[in-house]
Amino acid sequence: MRLAKSKSWSQQQLAIKLGVDGAAAQGLLNWERKRLLIHATRTALAAALCWWIALRFGLHDGYWGAISAIIVLQSNFGATITASRDRILGTIIGAAFGFGFSLFGVLPWNYTLAVLFAFILCGLLGLRNSSRLAGVTISIVMLVQKGGSHWVLALHRVGEVFLGILIAILVSTLVFPDRARLRLRDGLAQEFLVLNAFFEGILQGFRGHPAENLAQLREDTLTLLRGNNALLEASRNEPSGGPGWREGLGMLAQFGRTIFDALVALELAVRESHQDNYAAQLEPELGRLAADIQSGFQYLAKCIHGWRFHIPPPDINLEEDIAQLEQRMDKVRHTGHNFSQAEILRAYAVQLHLKQIARLLRSSRVETGRAIGEAQLTES
Repeated sequence: MRLAKSKSWSQQQLAIKLGVDGAAAQGLLNWERKRLLIHATRTALAAALCWWIALRFGLHDGYWGAISAIIVLQSNFGATITASRDRILGTIIGAAFGFGFSLFGVLPWNYTLAVLFAFILCGLLGLRNSSRLAGVTISIVMLVQKGGSHWVLALHRVGEVFLGILIAILVSTLVFPDRARLRLRDGLAQEFLVLNAFFEGILQGFRGHPAENLAQLREDTLTLLRGNNALLEASRNEPSGGPGWREGLGMLAQFGRTIFDALVALELAVRESHQDNYAAQLEPELGRLAADIQSGFQYLAKCIHGWRFHIPPPDINLEEDIAQLEQRMDKVRHTGHNFSQAEILRAYAVQLHLKQIARLLRSSRVETGRAIGEAQLTES
């Protein structure tokens, strides 16, 4: 089987593989740096606005609004909404428990019980990210010694947090808005290229020497999968952006996870396969399927980048490759007595995993095209 050399994917290689021109490739390289600068600018602006408004209205503890804005303002709009929801719910629960338990008992028992019951309530409601914020608010309401009653302090704290969240959402919406769904689309395109690099690294270990960076490729793929999952959750809090966007992005993310599981299974199947002569009888059909899978990964990444799935890949017919490989398997089956059982089982496992990955790739394109409502979708 002829294998391409495994590699790690830089953003420059990503741009080249996606087929963009030189100017667009340079823009892709610089965009992450611009994102960092934009996020820093928006965060500073939101914090300054909160502090200025607090001074204008005579809120002496208005810095809590600035702190809230800094905490909830994320790099994209969807993540900002998620963080804002968690913070406001945690603050309301904390303020309610802090004021309520301040009416009973003496410190530290009422404070201890307030934090305990707030954490339990957040856990029961599925608000795990809000539990710590509830605990912080309880601490401020019950432990900070200030003039006035506890309910006034609780009310002020909720108001200040509301102010910070409102400013953060407005800044995230109006100042250089960044949408999680667009970042997820680019992340998914990169994910399928990295899956392809992982696939190439695995195949180097089939009748050859395993790729030296195979463990790093696996870790890079896992990191990208986790990052895209976080973007997927954030994108669900944003406007859809068009018909089928949520369905298409969610479907591609699910296919990516399934393909990764299939690649891990393939990695296990090719172990100790350096001298497998039975698999050599499956050539060239086995190698052709592997090569077209590699091309399929790259083509699907381009489809995701352009958000167009109805055009079938040129010179790639995975179903035909599978049919030819199965015919080849039938022809060489009678020769099995000449080889070890381990070789035969390994070859069967490898071809089964390759067929599964090929069909998952094809389904990724076809099903996503249907989800986003593309017309004239071709089934090849």
